[in-house]
Amino acid sequence: PTLQADLCVPRLNEGDQVVLINGRDIAEHTHDQVVMFIKASCERHSGELVLLVRPNAVYDVVEEKLESEPDFQYIPEKSPLDGVHQDDNALRESMIQLAEGLITGTVLAQFDVSTGSPGAGCKFHVFWDGNYFKQSRFQLNFNDATRVILKSNEDYINAIHINMEIPSSTIINQYIACQGPLPNTCPDFWQMTWEQGSSMVVMLTTQVERGRVKCHQYWPEPSGSSSYGNFQITCHSEEGNPAYVFREMTLTNLEKEESRQLTQIQYIAWPDHGVPDDSSDFLDFVCLVRKKRAGREEPVVVHCSAGIGRTGVLITMETAMCLIECNQPVYPLDIVRTMRDQRAMMIQTPVSIIPALLCCRTIISYDPIGWIFNV
Repeated sequence: PTLQADLCVPRLNEGDQVVLINGRDIAEHTHDQVVMFIKASCERHSGELVLLVRPNAVYDVVEEKLESEPDFQYIPEKSPLDGVHQDDNALRESMIQLAEGLITGTVLAQFDVSTGSPGAGCKFHVFWDGNYFKQSRFQLNFNDATRVILKSNEDYINAIHINMEIPSSTIINQYIACQGPLPNTCPDFWQMTWEQGSSMVVMLTTQVERGRVKCHQYWPEPSGSSSYGNFQITCHSEEGNPAYVFREMTLTNLEKEESRQLTQIQYIAWPDHGVPDDSSDFLDFVCLVRKKRAGREEPVVVHCSAGIGRTGVLITMETAMCLIECNQPVYPLDIVRTMRDQRAMMIQTPVSIIPALLCCRTIISYDPIGWIFNV
């Protein structure tokens, strides 16, 4: 096959309905106008044609099933203008695509389509009735293969292992994505942190937002100590700025009489279901997290309130930065899919992904590798 339809992944088929062309809604346009839009895409400097398509198979089912059938995103594997050389600079092309997608809205359209499959292909477990009191929200599913298991009779905690592998490198960033502790789950939280060998906690919420409690304060005030089950936490210092707070603590296992130094970094400028007040602040925060975790092989504990929204955005952003450093292309939707295969519902809405996209745009504007836009 040599037609452009054959070069798409998945393949375009006769009867498929084109919904968007490079982010443009074509519902009210004529056939001739649609053809013009497609031809015009070949004249752009990237030669990129991105189609949001509803497969023909959707129309073979009954009407009430339409909403459950996801659309697909089609991107030709080869540009009609640059057949042989497109793959030579995959990172450069992905960054150009992201920059244009932010302008046209294509990136958010892609993400909106993907929300219908929060963890396809994985076996998820709905928490059992005996653990309802450990949930801040109901009906969250857990991947049997990746959930954190406590070493006790009650082994349940709302936490999942997430590993993000960076291609063409030996880097595998390990995280534990978890729900923010409740008053009754603080002992479980510290038990998990101890058993997993973690020495760094990243918190992406304040205790109270818009009058609602989002997370219990699971640590003491500076120069104080508090006990949670078999664990004692001592806070030695607290410093920060309007965007984040940095705390140094000691975690002590009272049964084993052993201690571990622990760092907690809390981002405080991010409202629930909103976006950070300043994307540059969030970028600085992610850079701080990366600096503090450098050389640590153990997983970093990351939580917000439910452990699926802002937690996913931070993981997405750090993964994107690692990909750029390793000269690998950055596709935010692929990153999100990888996370969702390990923890369902990561980054629930298109609005939630905006902070990571804005930070990518900031990186693009600085052009740290020097040749992204050197055309």
